[in-house]
Amino acid sequence: MKRIVVLAAVVFTLCAAVAAQAQDKVLMMATTTSTDNTGLLPVLADAFKKDTGVELRWTAVGTGKALELGKNCDVDVLLVHAPKAEKEFVEAGSGLGRTEVMFNDFVILGPKDDPAAVKGKTTSEALKAIAAAKAPFISRGDDSGTHKMELSLWKDAAMPAPDKEQWYVQAGQGMMATIVMAAERKGYTLTDRATYFTYEAKGNPALTVLVEGDKPLLNQYSVIVINPEKCPKAKVDLAKAFNDWMASDKGQKVIADFKTDGKQLFTPNAKK
Repeated sequence: MKRIVVLAAVVFTLCAAVAAQAQDKVLMMATTTSTDNTGLLPVLADAFKKDTGVELRWTAVGTGKALELGKNCDVDVLLVHAPKAEKEFVEAGSGLGRTEVMFNDFVILGPKDDPAAVKGKTTSEALKAIAAAKAPFISRGDDSGTHKMELSLWKDAAMPAPDKEQWYVQAGQGMMATIVMAAERKGYTLTDRATYFTYEAKGNPALTVLVEGDKPLLNQYSVIVINPEKCPKAKVDLAKAFNDWMASDKGQKVIADFKTDGKQLFTPNAKK
């Protein structure tokens, strides 16, 4: 009986050690809804695990919330798209630096009949036309990277964000849900192009791209490793491995090869 008890104790200890070792190979990331909605994250996670043996787990929220999770030491690494806020995060000592890894662009969507007549205008002209027409505009309203970009675009147009206007609706939701709300209300919204491609692929989209190609609409994504001096439990080695892998030829190829209906959703741009 004693031998059985001892054997059971050894087996339990070995299982606990294996479980702890497996947990050590798990990397927690906070990222944006756009990377999640498009389906990019599972593809990245599978390729990363194949190359490194590290399991990537994530929570997809707005960039503001993602940065907050990083500041609160709830994750090990970030993949986000709000450069100004990211730089402030790093300068405050919460992150070890920013590694630019990919980009796409923002576009303004609207009904195909375009009641505010914004098609072909610059971003500033389009926002002024939407405001003048009091056409419904659906904002993320969630402190995400997209919401931050939208607020800066209103500012660039020399207009305050019209958050007191009845035609301006703050969804407080992710990008896909915001697009769906804009479609239901026959309104306009700002989105990243990758999420629009995913929405479009569902068939017969009610909204179409009306404003695009304007320089302020560039949408840069970066990886930030959480600073272990602020977060001693952060798995900085695994986070650095992910950072380096995303910027490597292998990671950049995974990003370049990720497409929906033959359309490239993100363009890799890590500096060599």
